[in-house]
Amino acid sequence: MKIAGITLPGLAALAVSVTLLWGCLIAERILEQRAVREQARALHEIELLRHRRSAEPVADPLPRFPNPRPRTVG
Repeated sequence: MKIAGITLPGLAALAVSVTLLWGCLIAERILEQRAVREQARALHEIELLRHRRSAEPVADPLPRFPNPRPRTVG
């Protein structure tokens, strides 16, 4: 049976093509959303690491040489 000059196998091929196209578009949008979410998570983690590193308290440095023996004058 022909509909507007298109055969049944032609209509089936067209339906498969349209289905694949929609599937690709939906998959692309899902991948893009995941990529944006992953980018935001990575940037947030980088900021956390920067804050942790800069806010960490440090100890006073040890003296390079021990205190010399007290000298007596005399």
